[in-house]
Amino acid sequence: MIQVFDNISTKNRVKLLNTLESHTLHFNKNNSFLPYISKDNIIGIIKKGYAQIIRTDHNGNRTIIEELEENDLFGTEISSLKNKEYDIIAKEETEVIIIDYNTIINCSANNKSFYNEFTKNLLQIFTTKIKEKNERLEIITKKTIRNKLLEYFSIMSKKHGSKHIYLPFTFTALADYLAIDRTAMSRELKNLKDEGFIEIKNKRIDLLYDEY
Repeated sequence: MIQVFDNISTKNRVKLLNTLESHTLHFNKNNSFLPYISKDNIIGIIKKGYAQIIRTDHNGNRTIIEELEENDLFGTEISSLKNKEYDIIAKEETEVIIIDYNTIINCSANNKSFYNEFTKNLLQIFTTKIKEKNERLEIITKKTIRNKLLEYFSIMSKKHGSKHIYLPFTFTALADYLAIDRTAMSRELKNLKDEGFIEIKNKRIDLLYDEY
């Protein structure tokens, strides 16, 4: 998977971040990012740690919109951060590089190879994020909990080229991600296991079927 600093040396990375007038923010576990992001349109890069973009509706229902790990990228526009229901929460101690999007567009280093590599990486990442949003839409528009789970398993299996899936988060977080009730999801996972569709061992799920 392409990362924002791919093919950019450490020396040129420092030059790039200085040219883009970036700054680094530090967050403790369970801290929110949003109160500290002052610009209207920013690009954020997870330098270290792990965070989640979370939507909480007016009824208090939480949905995990996106998982952000080291080197992952988020932005005001691409991550819908202007929506008042959205927030970004550090799930462990996290460092974030913040860049003003307008600085990227108007950068004076646009004739430098490292800047061109950076913008090419950004474009590829944006394309990947659009694909992931479409995949998410495919999941949550399924009418039943079973079909939501099977669609998620299918996407994960294809992405990693394996029928052995390791969940990137807890089962409670999986329920939030799929926008379904945790208890109902647990019941459906048990049904899928009893019917021979899957095996579950901690966060590992083995798919025992070819198609559904």
